[in-house]
Amino acid sequence: MATKKTKIVCTMGPACEDDEVLRKLIRCGMNVARFNFSHGTHESQRAMMERVRRISAELDIPVAIMLDTKGPEVRTGLLECGRTGRVTLEAGAEVVVTTDDDVLGTAERFSLDYKNLPRELEPGATILIDDGLIELTVIRIEGNDIHCRVINGGELGEHKGVNIPGVEVGLPSVTEQDRKDITFGCELGIDAIAASFIRSAAAVGEIRAILAEHGANHIKVFPKIESVLGVTNFDEILAASDGIMVARGDLGVEVPPAQVPHLQKMIISKCNDAYKTVITATQMLNSMIENPRPTRAEITDVANAIYDGTDCVMLSGETASGKYPVEAVKTMADICIETEKYLPERTVYRERGGLKNVNGSTGYAAVFMAEQVDAKAILCPTHTGRTARLISEYRSQLPVYATSPSEQAIRDCCFFWGVEAHLTVEQGSLQSTIYHSLQVAKELGLVETGDIVVITAGDPQTSPRMGDYSTSTNMALIAQVQ
Repeated sequence: MATKKTKIVCTMGPACEDDEVLRKLIRCGMNVARFNFSHGTHESQRAMMERVRRISAELDIPVAIMLDTKGPEVRTGLLECGRTGRVTLEAGAEVVVTTDDDVLGTAERFSLDYKNLPRELEPGATILIDDGLIELTVIRIEGNDIHCRVINGGELGEHKGVNIPGVEVGLPSVTEQDRKDITFGCELGIDAIAASFIRSAAAVGEIRAILAEHGANHIKVFPKIESVLGVTNFDEILAASDGIMVARGDLGVEVPPAQVPHLQKMIISKCNDAYKTVITATQMLNSMIENPRPTRAEITDVANAIYDGTDCVMLSGETASGKYPVEAVKTMADICIETEKYLPERTVYRERGGLKNVNGSTGYAAVFMAEQVDAKAILCPTHTGRTARLISEYRSQLPVYATSPSEQAIRDCCFFWGVEAHLTVEQGSLQSTIYHSLQVAKELGLVETGDIVVITAGDPQTSPRMGDYSTSTNMALIAQVQ
């Protein structure tokens, strides 16, 4: 039976609160559970995280947990018609947008929750509301009132997201609420953070400092690229990060939507070159929120992200609030399996420089050796998962099995393309580690007696060192299963 190599991130929500639905999602191919901290309470998030951990353990299928921060947001205020009501903004009409928070919104006047906005805008600026469905142009500014012309009308609701393309809003990249949420996530043992609206490497550093305060340096940080500044400063952000999320929703509001396909390819390519995880997100199977089958365009979108080189594809509303969460995961897994049949292997070595590339060189050698001897699989005993990540970057069609005594390393591998991870017990020597990985693979039915495999390993006595940096994997060897 074919298994997918691309990893699937599923957003948690009301549609998957039932234990049986969650079991089906995991069995169908969910590798990462995403928790969107723009919604819900700490109590509800805690209950769902504990449910994911429990069912993952019951099924003996590893699932990583990723906390998605709320980030710096500007949102619409309260309306006169209430939370469930809507105000119709007509194209061509003039409307006053105010930062006075005691205003109950109408079609003539409504509020936003960012006090400094009038001082950061100029006439001619564009205000986009609700993912760009409503577009306003600033005419003039008087005190706290921003007079606007409605360019594209629509139904205005409470607490809808607001974007101002081309304007660097003065909100901090990491808000006080983000700090509280990250601290909460550390207490619950999350595996990764998807950091919203990151605009610089300094913001990544802020998050890492929070993690360090709580002894949680192992938690991976994946900035979400969803603004012009995020694109402009992408190289420095990538260098400071463990990976990147291509957050196409807000990105397609902040920049012209026609630029998003190119930016997606650029971001994925640079992440691949840096051997860092990349997640492609937003509206991948969006129609399946309401329908049991996706559009052909959505199928093509998922496939093209895989062809581009993404490690993970993500479902948002499809699994959080959609009518067909299980079908969405099944469909995405089917697309992954079919597309992966036609992926070219990356056989061209990319120079990464000096001793810092020992792990990468060993990973490349392992893939090359496995191809030359027609190996059944590549085995990767690991304590950190780093070498498994490097091997995955070459997109070998061979199975890559990581074995580790570290549950954290096993969950980290949930983000790595083509890596299947299995928990083992700690071994006392290099030789016993190699032998044990072979035995585990055989017991699990991954390999059989007589199969040729390639194994990566690390000898701490001979691993090169450069300053404070030491490599962990410096060997690749060919073995036969006994």
